[in-house]
Amino acid sequence: MSTPEPSGLTNGSEHLRAVLRAPVYEAAIVSPLEPMESLSARLGNVVSVKREDRQPIHSFKIRGAYTRMRALDEHARARGVVTASAGNHAQGVALSASILGVDAVVVMPVTTAPIKVDAVRAHGAEVVLIGDTFDTAKAEALRLADERGLTYIAPFDDPLVVAGQGTIGLELIQQDAHLDRVFVPVGGGGLAAGVAVLIKNLMPAIKVIGVEPADAACLSAALDDGAPVELPEVSRFAEGVAVKRIGDLTFDLCRRYLDDVVTVDSDEICAAVKDIFEDVRAVAEPAGAVALAGLKKYTEAHGIRGERLAHVLSGANVPFDTLRYISERAEIGEHREALFGVTIPDRAGAFLEFCDVLAGRAVTEFNYRSDGTDRARIFVGVRLSGGAAEGREIHGNLAAAGYEAVDLSDDDTAKTHVRYMIGGRSPGGDEEVYSFEFPEHPGALARFLGELGTQWNITMFHYRSHGTDYGRVLCAFEGVRDDPEFAAHVANLGYPCQDVSTSPALSYFLLR
Repeated sequence: MSTPEPSGLTNGSEHLRAVLRAPVYEAAIVSPLEPMESLSARLGNVVSVKREDRQPIHSFKIRGAYTRMRALDEHARARGVVTASAGNHAQGVALSASILGVDAVVVMPVTTAPIKVDAVRAHGAEVVLIGDTFDTAKAEALRLADERGLTYIAPFDDPLVVAGQGTIGLELIQQDAHLDRVFVPVGGGGLAAGVAVLIKNLMPAIKVIGVEPADAACLSAALDDGAPVELPEVSRFAEGVAVKRIGDLTFDLCRRYLDDVVTVDSDEICAAVKDIFEDVRAVAEPAGAVALAGLKKYTEAHGIRGERLAHVLSGANVPFDTLRYISERAEIGEHREALFGVTIPDRAGAFLEFCDVLAGRAVTEFNYRSDGTDRARIFVGVRLSGGAAEGREIHGNLAAAGYEAVDLSDDDTAKTHVRYMIGGRSPGGDEEVYSFEFPEHPGALARFLGELGTQWNITMFHYRSHGTDYGRVLCAFEGVRDDPEFAAHVANLGYPCQDVSTSPALSYFLLR
């Protein structure tokens, strides 16, 4: 395999020099740093967004990919390059190859959204679709590198890729030399490492804070362990930062130069997508809004006021269908909506009495179906103006009024599945409920059901596409409790899953 080492960078000054010499502007633009006036007023800080969605591929990845490929010698360029990616790095390599006149092969999982595959092909790269996961695609890319003598272009763990991404840090301090803190997303760590190296070497008073999804926190795991570790599973919602293992080089740089790391959940990311749209009319992909989600969470947790803060909007390659899911979850992520399960009398006027307890607050959702008893359980959403504290106040008011109520605002099973399933109770009490993830592609649901098998009785099933690369299924099985054969079968399916039988929403609405 032809993978020449591009440089022998060993210390901060050498990495800084590499950033300053990176030839990114042959392919990329100096992206604008724009004020977010509404959010600034809300947070009591001056907040700016670094618009990397304005790059030719709508992502910062062009910087690192081009810097790495520009350094290829004549023989390596003649042979060509290969990479594996399901997202923005693929487009960065494809466009860089087009500019440099290099043949490129991009290996992508078959689950990759057509919008991404089409974008790579539009730049003239050869696309190879294989497998359901990035790991399978990477293995095939490395095999092709060996077979054809191609140079493998790593997505993040490469000193010149890091240098290219670091030019964002240089632009930031040129555009606002009075910044107090910069928030950057963390996936494999290339962007965070590059920005931190540049800023901490030139303007060390500026704090650089990494942000990663709580369910794909490979940097946090590495910091806890003292070395990179592989996460068993990661959520693919923020696909651009869904990395199981941070790079060796990038971990070393992040550990040395980042001032802090914060994790955020998917609802907080969705709320940040909405904030970006409302302030600058940009539609960020989930990974692109991770840094802002961290900025908001960090400033609230540390009581930060009166500072100049910037975050990197790292990309905007989002499938349109995904926006439905983002819209649904944004209100909860911003604590502008609370979800409750409430038991009310099943008689005329009971709903009106219930609404009176809400004291004029708007009801955003109301699900109910009579089951023939004198009590009814409703799934209700309530608009909030006072954040999570107001949600707790409503919960207390309901209890004081004599209603049995459970707060479901933090129950993922409620938000992903149960809110769409109100109206049926289980036939018995011997059920176990699992949440599965499976790759989305034509025939994927039928394939999943086939692999699930017919040996055990399924008593509940819910699937809803959110336009992402992976689908979520909620499935209940009868008579499998303490069945070692069933447990082994689920473990051997190869799909990420978890037992959610104890979800409050399930026990309140769907189980006996």
